[in-house]
Amino acid sequence: MPRKLLPNNRIHPAIRDAIASSQADIISEVESTVNANDVVVVGMAQNPFPKKARKALEAAGVEYKYLEYGSYLKDWRRRNALKMWTGWPTFPMVFHKGVLVGGFSELKSLLTAGEISA
Repeated sequence: MPRKLLPNNRIHPAIRDAIASSQADIISEVESTVNANDVVVVGMAQNPFPKKARKALEAAGVEYKYLEYGSYLKDWRRRNALKMWTGWPTFPMVFHKGVLVGGFSELKSLLTAGEISA
């Protein structure tokens, strides 16, 4: 079931461009990285779960690309744009072959099941 988004006809025309362009650079960077790599981990400093995800991938011999955006107090607005874009509320955000698969717990399950492998 797709998540609900406010339809364009319920957004005033004067602010549509501001919404569309808000933090577009971070979304574009993640999107292009996801398109160019089989596995991408998007994380933030100080959060232990992106590190756990990277360690799990390394232990499985899976190559990945890591993108890090700020820390708990730094760059939260930029990260918020990623949360709104993906609908995923936490970090890391793990992508496999262009598909958001979730965070560390979901990655661990996919690695255990052999759905992501070297």
